[in-house]
Amino acid sequence: MERRHGMSATMITILKRYRYVVRDVDRHGTVRHYFRRKGQKKVLLRSLPGTPQFDAEYEAALEASEFGQRVHGRSASVFRTFKWLSHRYMQSTDFRQLDPTTQHSRRLILQHMWDEPVAPGSPVLIGDCPVDRLSPKIVRVLRDRKAAHPNAANSRIKILRRLFSWAVENEIVESSPAREVPFLRVRSGGYHTLTENEIQQFENYWAIGTKERLAFALLRFLGVRRSDVVRLGRQHLRDGVLVFATRKGGVPLELPIPPELQRVIDASRTGDLHFLLTEYGKPFTAAGFGGWFRDRCDAAGLPHCSAHGLRKAAATSLAEAGATPHQLMAWFGWKTLAQAERYTRAANQKRLAASVVQLFAKAKE
Repeated sequence: MERRHGMSATMITILKRYRYVVRDVDRHGTVRHYFRRKGQKKVLLRSLPGTPQFDAEYEAALEASEFGQRVHGRSASVFRTFKWLSHRYMQSTDFRQLDPTTQHSRRLILQHMWDEPVAPGSPVLIGDCPVDRLSPKIVRVLRDRKAAHPNAANSRIKILRRLFSWAVENEIVESSPAREVPFLRVRSGGYHTLTENEIQQFENYWAIGTKERLAFALLRFLGVRRSDVVRLGRQHLRDGVLVFATRKGGVPLELPIPPELQRVIDASRTGDLHFLLTEYGKPFTAAGFGGWFRDRCDAAGLPHCSAHGLRKAAATSLAEAGATPHQLMAWFGWKTLAQAERYTRAANQKRLAASVVQLFAKAKE
């Protein structure tokens, strides 16, 4: 809510993006925004238009509105389906208390499952399946469709467990079909480490001068976490050195800016207190940046890549160039040798294995 009666040209432009949103000014001059659709109860949108929080509120209101329209135009069979249950959950207090990024992620995963068949070749879609007929077998089908990407498969199980746990607590269903379906095993290694070819692919897609390339360069050459990259700005610069404390653990770091990174910064539009700003001129949150950057990786044809994968790529690259464990600790802010030795061991194995090839050649002489 606002206390300004007038409306700027920027706000007028922003509001045009939201269908069914109306602006109301009461006699005290307080401004409120509502989602109002003919024949339906208006919904108060509490956040400022144009922000991620407002987008999440608007998206939820629009979905609820569209679902209400379909219900009035069809038979009661739309009730108690998986899609119906999903909408109930997304309108719940439990869901609305999640941060906007988490809401968006869960909403997308649920929506993707709606349009999948309950079994290969079946004409029945998951979204239209009655809640009471959703079995562990169907949940396993949903999981196994993402078997090539175990983390994505397990995300489906996590969200289905939360959805049905909420439904059990609210006495909508008696039990959860997802509870007994196990997660897929994920190979150790966690986030995918970007390869040199993938780094080149991203850089070929996003040219120097774009915000995407600036974000990529900061992550690649500094190896910082996303919780730190969103905080860095010109106030941290001291004669070509970035001086700051990490968000995680408060480790003080002084990182000289590599020439390659400096060239990208000089060619980019940045903020003063933050190198990276959203399209609204505001600083990113760590979670918001992570989602934004993953979307930019998707656009470059790299859907399996992430901000953390670039941090791992930076550590791998330095280790393969001969950096010692203590040098890696000094650069990345790690507190234990074990974290750094993971990368130096892998680099040493690669070098030693390469040298063995020469021994095979000598053995034949």
